[in-house]
Amino acid sequence: MSTNIKVIIPAFNEEDSIGLVIKEIPDIVSEIIVVSNGSTDRTEEVARDSGATVLREERKGYGYACLAGMDYIARQDIKPEIVVFLDGDYSDYPEELTKIVEPILKNDIDLVIGARDKNLRESGSMTIPQIFGNWLATTLMKLFFGAKFTDLGPFRAIKYDKLLKLQMQDKTYGWTVEMQLKALRKSYSYTEVPVKYKKRIGVSKVSGTIKGAIFAGVKILSWIFKYSFT
Repeated sequence: MSTNIKVIIPAFNEEDSIGLVIKEIPDIVSEIIVVSNGSTDRTEEVARDSGATVLREERKGYGYACLAGMDYIARQDIKPEIVVFLDGDYSDYPEELTKIVEPILKNDIDLVIGARDKNLRESGSMTIPQIFGNWLATTLMKLFFGAKFTDLGPFRAIKYDKLLKLQMQDKTYGWTVEMQLKALRKSYSYTEVPVKYKKRIGVSKVSGTIKGAIFAGVKILSWIFKYSFT
């Protein structure tokens, strides 16, 4: 019996990349859900033509988009065993989804993070604020929680029942770190899988702007300190 795996892809104005992302997702996935986060271009049309289920979430924010995808799944009669989160900018390699879910399928791991390995990253694919932010966040998680995370990579897989128990709340930039912190709190089993990473298509809405980088950094640190002192 095959495992029911669904993919949630938040996307804001990714018409040039979303079709490529969908095309390269392995066929072990039962449904690809693209959540258009208020897109004003052809993102929704391209995603739909590429075979994805397309939802629209007008409230801007990465977390809002992810939560909209989860709400859609929650209303389905047949629930998945695994949910994969993947960005729509083509910076990840969608075909590596099989590597991301393998620890869950073979070793019963609860959460798997696709770690953007320095040796596998294309030069310039991560900005200096991104690299520093990842280092700071994972260092603090190691210090406060004994965590072994090295990245807050958005390409990740988690058991659906475990995801629900996290009661995810963050609406914007703190989604990834919230998931990892709550998984630590609940003593979930987790691991990282080294993944390749390339320059995204288009300009990042977060790391590509000073405002976005600052807001993301503040949000990530606020989640870490919240869980460190409560």
